[in-house]
Amino acid sequence: MRPFCLAVVIAAGIAMSSSTGVAQHAPTAGPYKVLKTAKVGGEGGFDYISADVEGRRLYVPRSGPMGQLTVFNLDTLEPAGTIPNVRAGGAIVDPKSHHGFSTTKPITMWDSNTLQTIKTIDVDGRPDGIMFDPYNERVWVLSHMPPYATVIDGKEGTVVGTVDLGGQPEQAVSDGKGTVYVNIMDKANVAVVDAKKLTVTAHYDFSSKNVDNGSGLSLDAKNHILFAYYRLPSPVAVILNADNGDIITTLPTAMNVDTVAFNPATMEAISTAGGGSIVFIKENSPTSFVVEQRLQTMLGARTMVLDTKTNHVLTMAFEYGPVPANAPSPVPGRIALGPPVPGSFTLLMIGK
Repeated sequence: MRPFCLAVVIAAGIAMSSSTGVAQHAPTAGPYKVLKTAKVGGEGGFDYISADVEGRRLYVPRSGPMGQLTVFNLDTLEPAGTIPNVRAGGAIVDPKSHHGFSTTKPITMWDSNTLQTIKTIDVDGRPDGIMFDPYNERVWVLSHMPPYATVIDGKEGTVVGTVDLGGQPEQAVSDGKGTVYVNIMDKANVAVVDAKKLTVTAHYDFSSKNVDNGSGLSLDAKNHILFAYYRLPSPVAVILNADNGDIITTLPTAMNVDTVAFNPATMEAISTAGGGSIVFIKENSPTSFVVEQRLQTMLGARTMVLDTKTNHVLTMAFEYGPVPANAPSPVPGRIALGPPVPGSFTLLMIGK
């Protein structure tokens, strides 16, 4: 994943000729709607969004010359502080130690109560994605170049090891019991990792399904089911058994899916897509799945986080102007965007 700011792409002839904000078209029938929007403005691109559910804070890294980690109240979306000079792709908080980590290089470690920097941690590669594993209180930093994963002790802020995942990682999830799964973007597989030994124990290969450009990954830990998302040749979720990699079924999603989540309270796999929609897949049983709702949000709102206390989904995007006539050739699987409208950066809260 890379910071999203100006034009990136299109696949299938979507053209936007004017500034686009929250979509006005009626969503597919379903229980979810946009509950709240907050136009928070600010400069710089964005990538991951994350939440400290216990601390009730929302973290939005902003890139660019004035890059900083912006912090908001998770319930009201009101500003709650900043950490300046942290130009990161992602951020995560260890709820036990209250240590936060941002994917700068070196990694920035900070106090989630005071928002003060504690120290920096040297890592190799190009830090991008980030995940906290509650199993052993470790932070996983993902990179699109070796070492593909660097693992840090959340309490001490020390590197405990690296993992060769066999390819470029996108999203990772933990079962909370010692296994971490990682969607490998360039290999059409999911890596299965022993979280204690930091060794890959298996790769679940999906090449038979003719999928490419992996992105999000979510897990129903109770029923041992993974939802692996792919952008090409058409957006699809591969639903599989987490214990052995057997594919249960596939379902269509939406163009330019990025980060995703599974909500065990509602038994739904949730994905945001750059085309301006959220797709909810309902798990009726461990063998029965259906696309429950496609909700219109904002063009470019492709990353999300789930607030497991309220069951709200948080996402974000700019409003965009027209795509320039001389825009670069489109990249398959993504959406064409014009320049962002100044001051238009917006947070969205989705719920029932």
